[in-house]
This record gives sequence, C-alpha cells and structure tokens, in this order.
Amino acid sequence: MPRRLNDADQVAVIPVRRGGDGVVQVCLIRKKSSSKWSIPKGFIEDGDSHAEAALTEAHEEAGLNGRLVGEAIGAYEYEKGTLSLTVAVYVMVVLGERRTWPEAGWRERRWYSVEEAGALLKGHQVRPLYDAIRPRLGTIV
Repeated sequence: MPRRLNDADQVAVIPVRRGGDGVVQVCLIRKKSSSKWSIPKGFIEDGDSHAEAALTEAHEEAGLNGRLVGEAIGAYEYEKGTLSLTVAVYVMVVLGERRTWPEAGWRERRWYSVEEAGALLKGHQVRPLYDAIRPRLGTIV
C-alpha cells in the first residue's frame, strides 16, 4: 500500500517554462553516463520542508531556480537497493537557469516539448503523474 504523501522520503520536480516561441517546455535531466531521462529528485534533508527540498534538488541537479505551483501533484514509489522509497512530485515554473550548477559535472539538462518529455519518460515511475498534469501545463506557465 502506498504511503501517505506527507511521509515521502524524497521529492521531485517537473520543471516547466514557456520558450521564446511561446511553446511550453519541460526540463529533463540524466546522468551523462546514462541514456535514461528523468526529473530532479532527492532526499529531504532534516529541517527542510518538502517545498524547500524540491527547490534545492532542482538547483543541485539541474541548475534551475523557480517557484513551485501549488501542492504536490502526487507520489510514486520505487526501489533503491533494499529500500522502498516514496517520492512526492511538484511542478515548478522555472524563473532562472544557471550556466553551472553543483552536479553539472555528471548531469546534463535538456529542454523538451511537453510531448517529447512524455515520450522520454516512458517507463519511468513518474509517467502516470506526468500524464495527469500534461493537459494543464500550458495554463501553469
């Protein structure tokens, strides 16, 4: 049985912006050694709220600054070694993008259309949440 959203072990963000051409874009990240795309995600540090942790992960893993839109859109679970972890997922409107960031040495970020991002997230545990929010992304940014 999935754990409650408030008991999440980790947080993640779906970073979105409106490009210069007016098209909504989603930022995905991956380890440079991997072909699998994902979204910024990480553990909640002691003393941090879910929102603070989500913004921190966006900065550390993708070099993005922004604001969260509302509450978490849901959660997913995955296995990491012997652990079963629950991840609360937020949508973040990107307000700034850094040229360098803490994990730039081993992660890359790339902007995709809403449709392309959905295709690249196929098989990822966040995909059902992404599909649920996808029709509304244009009204968020």
